[in-house]
Amino acid sequence: MASLTVTDEHVGATPAKTIQPVWVRVMHWTNAVAMILMILSGWQIYNASPLFGFSFPREYTLGGWLGGGLLWHFAAMWLLMINGLAYLITGFATGRFAKKLLPITPSGVLHDVRAALTFKLSHDDLSVYNYVQRTLYAGIIVVGVLIVLSGLSMWKPVQLHWLVTLFGDYPTARYVHFFCMAAICAFIVIHVLLALLVPKSLRAMIIGR
Repeated sequence: MASLTVTDEHVGATPAKTIQPVWVRVMHWTNAVAMILMILSGWQIYNASPLFGFSFPREYTLGGWLGGGLLWHFAAMWLLMINGLAYLITGFATGRFAKKLLPITPSGVLHDVRAALTFKLSHDDLSVYNYVQRTLYAGIIVVGVLIVLSGLSMWKPVQLHWLVTLFGDYPTARYVHFFCMAAICAFIVIHVLLALLVPKSLRAMIIGR
């Protein structure tokens, strides 16, 4: 006797969408480690010759003294520069930056800022960045380039005198470096808060999906 049966042969779970490819995740976490080392050792260096009327608490610095801070700073510098350069090249070569970060329009940014402030900003599709994310991510890339260039001009002011000249002079390069560091710290705080508010975005940066 013939019978009709229903099988789930062709009914399977839809594969989870890859949000963050492997190279993005590896470079993201490498940048995170390098940046934290740079910031903490940079605070140690800053304390040796403060620009303003305050110093960073010793327990939040890395290196123990000026020489130790410099050693940590230079070691992390190479990690950050090599990984950051690889990230920029790969991001442009694969078209990821153009796809993820563009376009950025004033009206779009204002709309999404208002939505974010009223907790109405959608995060349904993590593969598409909203205008707030695009602005923050594009901005931090520019800040990253500036902090590296100002840091190089402070490291080798004689050999790279032309780079110092681009910033005006050595003291100005120090101020640019400091304010770029402050901008990166602010970005990290906002970035972590957003990850806590949208946990699935953190999961995507860990497992990709």
